[in-house]
Amino acid sequence: QVHLVESGGDSVQAGGSLNLSCTISVTLRFDLYALAWFRQPPGKEREGVSGIDLSGRTTYYADSVKGRFTISRDNAKNTMFLEMNNLSPEDTGMYYCAAAFGDGSRLRAAGYGYWGQGTQVTVSS
Repeated sequence: QVHLVESGGDSVQAGGSLNLSCTISVTLRFDLYALAWFRQPPGKEREGVSGIDLSGRTTYYADSVKGRFTISRDNAKNTMFLEMNNLSPEDTGMYYCAAAFGDGSRLRAAGYGYWGQGTQVTVSS
């Protein structure tokens, strides 16, 4: 069983920063799961934001967030993070963390079988 809980969403002004966290409870070893952040803007489809491999050494980013967002994981604390800087209104949406057993899913939502409930990020201009 895998249970994911996001936190850290808030309302900020453009140019601001937020740090999201995802705490993950697993019955197997935490480092057997690839992790990712997805978001769903209002009225739009869910999209991949950033992913990280089992070890944390390889990361993936959507073009729209490269250079502004940083994903990381702490395998000792079963936690994943997303540092978001220079936020813009286009970053507004519900942010979800996701887990996939094994590697290779990158930013393909279909590859992730476990999802959190989401945390809301709102960026005002």
